[in-house]
Amino acid sequence: MTQTPSSTSTASTSTSSALTQSAPSALQTNQGRTTVADGVVQKIAGLAAREVSGVYALGGGAARAFGALRERIPGGTQSAGMGVSVEVGEKQAAVDLDLVTDYGAPIAEVARSVRRNVINSVESMTGLQVTEVNIAVNDVHLPSDDEGQQEPARVQ
Repeated sequence: MTQTPSSTSTASTSTSSALTQSAPSALQTNQGRTTVADGVVQKIAGLAAREVSGVYALGGGAARAFGALRERIPGGTQSAGMGVSVEVGEKQAAVDLDLVTDYGAPIAEVARSVRRNVINSVESMTGLQVTEVNIAVNDVHLPSDDEGQQEPARVQ
């Protein structure tokens, strides 16, 4: 009876090895393996989400405030991955986005377009399969929000 469990585990190990070898991947070949860092997928997803019409910004209120401060520092820029979190495996990736839509933009349609653009961009650039793109709409940008944010003239 001792041999039965070990032969079962050997069979399941060889089965999982066969599944790994039978599922070809652009990132795993006979010549070697390519890994893609989380930050790369995060940046691609962030830029792809910003390309969609109706997306005003990415990130929650605190993240956007921190990003605005970073932009004011000489040489500082807003992070392309702000409002984006990812989980990257050997062959798959999952993306979570926090975004702000423009007032009047149909949120369900914007989310559908963002999801499609993020999946297409990440899969075509990295070779990873995107298993899910979760989107949380945290705010709606109103045109009147921009009026009070103009800086006063430095010289009079």
